Amino acid sequence: MKIATWNVNSLKVRLPHLLEWLAANPVDVVCLQETKQQDADFPQDALQQAGYHSAFSGQKTYNGVAILSRSPIEDVQYGIPALDDDQKRVIAATCGGVRVVCVYVPNGQAVDSDKYQYKLNWLNALRDWLREEIKQHPRLALLGDYNIAPEDRDVYDPQAWQGNVLVSEPERDAFRALEQLGLRDAFRLFEQPQQSFTWWDYRMGAFRRNMGLRIDHVLLSPELARACRSCSNRAARRRFWRATTRTSPSSSTWPTGRR
Repeated sequence: MKIATWNVNSLKVRLPHLLEWLAANPVDVVCLQETKQQDADFPQDALQQAGYHSAFSGQKTYNGVAILSRSPIEDVQYGIPALDDDQKRVIAATCGGVRVVCVYVPNGQAVDSDKYQYKLNWLNALRDWLREEIKQHPRLALLGDYNIAPEDRDVYDPQAWQGNVLVSEPERDAFRALEQLGLRDAFRLFEQPQQSFTWWDYRMGAFRRNMGLRIDHVLLSPELARACRSCSNRAARRRFWRATTRTSPSSSTWPTGRR
């Protein structure tokens, strides 16, 4: 089974890229963030023609998450149950016997802003919910845009970013709190190239110079982590780059028979 996550930054704009990528890389499950579409506009028919069932939770202009799956999607959960939040940032579903949780974590804007405190509160609510979710679903994968670079090696210039949003200690503590639930960072289960990132600023030639951060992650429950065979970041082709300022999906793979 292969699962992937991709911040598409507008599914309306990126749909041709997504369909082309899926045709070339027929993964089993894809989590999308920042779809930026109301549910009525979600391209369900086009994705079904490509071989994917879909579950989605969107809003106009901002946020929005979706799960695409080759197998039927079951038991869909929208949002964090105990959190009163109008922003569409979480969707969970069972796909092929795996509980898939797709998240778009708030950016936080700046460490002295209200949005930063909202981010920390949101992450606390996510952790509390997942503590119970993992008990019910031992085969669980948490994928998405976390807007957190968990370690200095996930930042092209740690000194330049020190104390800033995306790398601040409270955010990293929140990431570690998710790991303390038993979740494992799939990317770090394997030896990886240095300077492996998933996001770059669109300015200053950051992509060409690899001035990036690793902020998109796949965390796996212990049962899935034991079966995981690989995890990688795959850079989008350059003709996609100017539009996306992202990689193509980060993905993890494990044998279907050992999910």
